[in-house]
Amino acid sequence: MDEKERIKQVISDFVKGGDNSDVALLNKVLHKDFRVTNNGFMGTFGVKIIDKNEYLKNIESGVFGGLPRKMKIEELDLCGIIASVKLRIESSENDFISYNSIVLDTDNEWKILNNLAVVNPKKFEK
Repeated sequence: MDEKERIKQVISDFVKGGDNSDVALLNKVLHKDFRVTNNGFMGTFGVKIIDKNEYLKNIESGVFGGLPRKMKIEELDLCGIIASVKLRIESSENDFISYNSIVLDTDNEWKILNNLAVVNPKKFEK
């Protein structure tokens, strides 16, 4: 498998881990210094940064994740041992644009270092 395919697999596992609340799978693909960065997180004002431990706790407790989503990789830029991936993700409740910074870690595995996401709730007719 070439490096771009390995990166696509990491991204796919990241989305699948969230969809299935699979903390073990997420722990495998997230760098030890992983961060989620969001502006306007869940309706709040300003920038919110969530570290790996808090993110995994939120997945495990059902605050995040647990809904199936469709994923499309819109851009993948690889430069040596770093990569950037832009994703479009859709669930029944939200549309996401997600920018991911990925690094080739010391164990020769690609790991997601940062997830910068814009989450737009879907509007439902009443």
